[in-house]
Amino acid sequence: MLKTREILKDVYYVGASDHRLKLFENRHLITHGMAYNSYLVIDEKIALFDTADKSVRVPFLDNVNHVLQGRKIDYLILHHAEPDHADLIDEIMQMNPNLILVATKIAITYLKQFYDLDLEGKTIEVKEGDTLSLGKKTLKFFMAPMVHWPEVMVSYEMSEKILFSADAFGSFGGLEGNLFSDELDYEEKWVNETRRYYSNIVGKYGLQTLSLLNKLQNVEIKYLFSLHGPLHRTNISFLIDKYKKWATYTPEEKGVVIAYGSIYGNTEEVANILAGYLGDLGVKNISLYDTSITHVSYIIRDIFRFSHVALLSATYNLRVFPPMEALLNDITATGIKNRTFAIIENGSWSPTADTLIRAQLAKLQNTTILNSEKFTIKSRINEEQRPALYELAKKIAEGINS
Repeated sequence: MLKTREILKDVYYVGASDHRLKLFENRHLITHGMAYNSYLVIDEKIALFDTADKSVRVPFLDNVNHVLQGRKIDYLILHHAEPDHADLIDEIMQMNPNLILVATKIAITYLKQFYDLDLEGKTIEVKEGDTLSLGKKTLKFFMAPMVHWPEVMVSYEMSEKILFSADAFGSFGGLEGNLFSDELDYEEKWVNETRRYYSNIVGKYGLQTLSLLNKLQNVEIKYLFSLHGPLHRTNISFLIDKYKKWATYTPEEKGVVIAYGSIYGNTEEVANILAGYLGDLGVKNISLYDTSITHVSYIIRDIFRFSHVALLSATYNLRVFPPMEALLNDITATGIKNRTFAIIENGSWSPTADTLIRAQLAKLQNTTILNSEKFTIKSRINEEQRPALYELAKKIAEGINS
């Protein structure tokens, strides 16, 4: 089925969604598919903005051909050379033999690494501030290195005030008929997936994301078209505000993520007791996760959202319990800052989790660990330790409720 739509005069959506995908980048759990957005502008010159993943080859090419009606594409604007946006370049170029590829120098290098393409005499290398006229419409290019690859750029259509934002402002999730965020229950159903996408895909590159936001601060944006997820025409300031918080690693809300790694349920019991104490102390935002069964991307998402994190781990082979270790690796990889942590370890004979967790958290900037002394459970929490656990809960609650 063709799913094209004229989203503005002479601007068409020609993307497609893969609703069968279960792991994005073969890593991040996907429950509602993934959208690969692409746009076609019909002007004196016809421009296609990015291609799509090979998983949606048939609907994407059908959409493009349906809008073209036999016409040929003059320019392919490639914002990002990652295969999920570049897989179909070869076919597009074969269908349009006079097409000119417009991209950054690094993007062209990457395309040659990924694909066997004959690009001789068929490219325009754009730099910061360059413009390209399509006729009535003119594009201005802004470099966006490491948002989230080195070659990334965004483009701004000056007459309609459209920002084609590459992966920035994208989201997990396939589109199901409606394209614009104001046609969806965006804040209720989509913001979490936008946050999860940012924190896990772009989150490491806060400084670079902030640099792009600063470049765009005096640019009037009426439409924001990303390569993934819904298109925006009404939630733009809301999204930019979110991005400023995420890029500066500023908690959106006071709250706590409790993540635990438990083998026989004893560390889980402590996590549940801690959550109960926090609820009794008036903490409203509590997210409780078993690292063995919750995909790490969801936990990282909420760590970007909330101010406090409690990590509870059993010791396993004299190391941190492996699922918790995986979470710690992702926490340090994203470079999260400005968070307050609490640590509880469990071990029957040689507990080591606390020491190892502290060593990982020491890599982060502007973080606080509430319990300077180790809180160690020996196999199972005993009644004598419950008052100390309650005191730790009080410290967490005081920081959240203040």
